Amino acid sequence: MLLLCLLAGCATDSTNATPAKTASSTSLGGHWVSIQRGDTLGVLAKRAGVPLVRLKRFNPGVRARKLEVGQRILVPTRRERAPSGGPYRYQIRPGDTYTGVARHFGARASRLQAANPGASPSALRVGQLIKVPLAGASSASKSPTRQATSSSTRTSPANTSALPSSAGSWPWPLDDYRVVRRYGKDDRDRLQPMLLAAQQGDEAQAVAPGEVSFADTMRQLGQVVIVHHDNNLQSVYALCDKVSVSTGQQVKAGDALCRIAQNEDSGRFVLLFDLRRNGKPIDPDRLLN
Repeated sequence: MLLLCLLAGCATDSTNATPAKTASSTSLGGHWVSIQRGDTLGVLAKRAGVPLVRLKRFNPGVRARKLEVGQRILVPTRRERAPSGGPYRYQIRPGDTYTGVARHFGARASRLQAANPGASPSALRVGQLIKVPLAGASSASKSPTRQATSSSTRTSPANTSALPSSAGSWPWPLDDYRVVRRYGKDDRDRLQPMLLAAQQGDEAQAVAPGEVSFADTMRQLGQVVIVHHDNNLQSVYALCDKVSVSTGQQVKAGDALCRIAQNEDSGRFVLLFDLRRNGKPIDPDRLLN
């Protein structure tokens, strides 16, 4: 049995693997849960304390209208990530193998291994974070040329110039987020920046290396941080209440920039995120992964 586990690449830890919990559990984060009679994804998401859209993204093969009693649903942890464009960031659980993880996300085990060259499939550790490419995705789909073509109908001619080779691989400014409003024009044909729902205490993180060119208050935008990157790109983080950096400071991707403020009217925590090139807005989906 030990040999079979090693060959399959089972994840191990010092405790016994736990079976899927029932959906009536009060602590669901990070576990597989079993659907009970009367359960819906909305009820389960509320009980687990995760946004419904996040729960759906971590269960791409699940059909919300055709849940079955006993069906297993994965409840993500705050360390995991499921951006709309992929790849997933998945936390290894007891008994996991590349084959099982790939099957859940509709991918191939060989692609998981290729995406995680530093992680041995025969020595996965519980709690280890791995990348899970989206089904059918390829490195070509993330190339600047392909992305510029697909976005040509929603960007101005001034923004169609070549993006850096890292386009499509920049991390999102929040580890755990929900897209409240995507970049684009509103009903009055006015261009609107992206809004991301956050949790209390969350901090916006730099999406790429650069130099802080602004870290102060702006009217109606609260505390704002602007980071200047190579290729005349700028990232903007607004609606904050506490700045963690200063003007002229060098930052790396993932560095904390500012704490998200609570909106006085709605009570929600929302980050305004914008990307610009030469001062003109561009769609963040062209650079973020």
